[in-house]
Amino acid sequence: MKLHWLGGVAWLCVAMGAHAQNLDGTLAKIKASGKIVIGTRDASAPLAYSIGAGHYIGYHVDVCKRVVEAIKTELKMPGLVTEYTLVTSQNRLPLLMNGTIDLECGSTNNNATRQQQVAFAPTTYVVNVRMLVPASSTLTSISQLGGKNLVTTLGTTSVQHLRKNERSANLKYNVVYGKDHSDSFLVLESGRADAMVMDDNVLAGLKASAKDPAAFKIVGESLSEEPCAIVYRKDDAGFKKVVDGTVKSLMRSGELAKLYAQWFVAPIPPRNVSVGMPMSAALKNAIANPNDRPAEAYALAK
Repeated sequence: MKLHWLGGVAWLCVAMGAHAQNLDGTLAKIKASGKIVIGTRDASAPLAYSIGAGHYIGYHVDVCKRVVEAIKTELKMPGLVTEYTLVTSQNRLPLLMNGTIDLECGSTNNNATRQQQVAFAPTTYVVNVRMLVPASSTLTSISQLGGKNLVTTLGTTSVQHLRKNERSANLKYNVVYGKDHSDSFLVLESGRADAMVMDDNVLAGLKASAKDPAAFKIVGESLSEEPCAIVYRKDDAGFKKVVDGTVKSLMRSGELAKLYAQWFVAPIPPRNVSVGMPMSAALKNAIANPNDRPAEAYALAK
């Protein structure tokens, strides 16, 4: 065995073949440990969320389950164990880079800064940053946010987009940060904020999971449109081949579209309420033309 460094962490590599090639990187780590560790979220419905007792479900969780099946085949390990670890907006990338998790299957947007640290699979969702407000609210645009209290989740980019938007350039508002999406929603639900600024899929999932979904509405223009995808460690060609190949296969076969409909159009647990978000033209284009372009290049290509 040899010592192989990846992302600042030493892996013990196993000199065993996969398709006549020596394993290294994440595939070697998985082979040696007998398990793959997936980092996921507890309140990012419908992409990834918990329904209790350590049971995680969602659109990106299902995509990652398909990746795991491909890894089992690649390594000839049908008994490979899947272990789930809860991650947050703040620790998801550090836990990936230090080897605690092998895949991040949550709600991470792909941008140039993050691509310096990690790698992204082909885009499987396209995010629009908007606002969630009480149903009785008169807010309809970010231009009305002057003097308001806003909440967003620590470690996300939503308020950065708000501050960069010319319609809010001269507005003064107070920002409260929740430690996770559930905490941010609680701030809104309790009346301590006038609006929650976040990715539309997260807002729709929180609304659908609320005690009274009709008590909230998603409003306002999009502050930013960004690609979102499964995340793994950089500079790992063997693992990239398996992950990206699986995602592209799901796209070609039409299974990804079926998974999307299951989680974004049909009713979902735990309240059997639909988030009501048919597939956008931007996502249809990303599926027809698979790519891992970051948000900056994505915006320029529109």
